[in-house]
Amino acid sequence: MQIIDLSIPLEGDVASDPPGYRPEIEYVNHQQSVAGLQAFFPGLAAEEMPDSEAWAIEFVRLNTHNGTHLDAPYHFASTMDGGKRAITIDEVPLDWCFRPGVKLDFRHFDDGYIVTAADVAAEFERIGHDLQPYDIVVVNTAAGARYGQENYVSSGCGMGREATMWLLERGVRVTGTDAWSWDVPFTVTAERYAETGDAGLIWEGHKAGRDIGYCHLEKLHNLESLPANGFTIACFPVKIRAASAGWTRAVAIMNPS
Repeated sequence: MQIIDLSIPLEGDVASDPPGYRPEIEYVNHQQSVAGLQAFFPGLAAEEMPDSEAWAIEFVRLNTHNGTHLDAPYHFASTMDGGKRAITIDEVPLDWCFRPGVKLDFRHFDDGYIVTAADVAAEFERIGHDLQPYDIVVVNTAAGARYGQENYVSSGCGMGREATMWLLERGVRVTGTDAWSWDVPFTVTAERYAETGDAGLIWEGHKAGRDIGYCHLEKLHNLESLPANGFTIACFPVKIRAASAGWTRAVAIMNPS
């Protein structure tokens, strides 16, 4: 069995998120933690432990959208499916999260390009994939190769409303991208909003979930190593009560030939 890791690590010293939204990780090594061990065992001397070591431990400050994560419909809006209460990450059906995968290769699109339904249909025709309900559709963008660089958050194309709806209307319930957002970068949308005053441009792909509830994976990694299809994606989210997202160790499991 070949398993391909599609996840980025949680790390606090790379530009994985905008300033103020990045993970903060405090690393405590085996020597620094000795006092903590001694608090459990009064009278214990460090020398009594092998190599005078206790344990390694980390303290992590995160939001639920750091690292590779699965967004629940509740992240996009308070309602889904035309007015129903949007489900949170602990309510997402687990069978949505272990399904055949298909990759759309949009690396050739410029940063800030809004992918259309016609683009999606043309890519499915190019790769010869017969889309099925509940297939997990992931999008390989130019942002994937820029992870860890200062321009990562502002890189890549984004999925527009009509492209997203094209997938959802055909039964897709989990999508994904290697960019920071399913939509185009906020820097691009801000410019377009300033020019037009059209608030409908803001988060248009995400907001498709108001009409048809769905989840998407963000900050995937290593999508360029995948074929167009022939694999299964596993992306079970951490179960956080009433939350808008959950971290996931997303992987692709290659189907036996």
